[in-house]
Amino acid sequence: MAEPRLFSRDKFTIHSKAVVCQDVELKGDITIGSGTIVHPKATIFAIAGPIVIGTGCIIEEGAIIVNRRKGIMRIGDDNLFEIGCRVESPSVENFNTISTRARVHHTDETLDDYTVVYGPSAERRVWTGQGKLQEADLRRKHAEYLREMLPKFNRIRRGDGH
Repeated sequence: MAEPRLFSRDKFTIHSKAVVCQDVELKGDITIGSGTIVHPKATIFAIAGPIVIGTGCIIEEGAIIVNRRKGIMRIGDDNLFEIGCRVESPSVENFNTISTRARVHHTDETLDDYTVVYGPSAERRVWTGQGKLQEADLRRKHAEYLREMLPKFNRIRRGDGH
């Protein structure tokens, strides 16, 4: 009978302008901000404390975001979590890219703005911001495309109107 108690603690707050596919694993207290897109097969687990995801993030298929700490895991705005990445950092600031299969876990590290995590050993570099307008435009177009295409081929979780 422990299973029903586990599900009673699940609380999902999905902004009405977010696109979250039905085939996403969500557990715990999770808030997803406006314009954020969560692909099918992504996993977001708030095991010990809540996860708050900001606006305009893209979480691709196979990405895993886990909060094992009692405190709030805050993910800022305009972050890109690429296919198969894993993040367990207590805080991810704004405009970061976690590349395909990169790992940020077993750490108390906060990812500062414009950090790019890449490669099998999770190397990091901080983007200078050069080409910022072009990058922002590319991400905006990427998000527009996903907002149009994902609902055509996937069932979508409905937001609660916030």
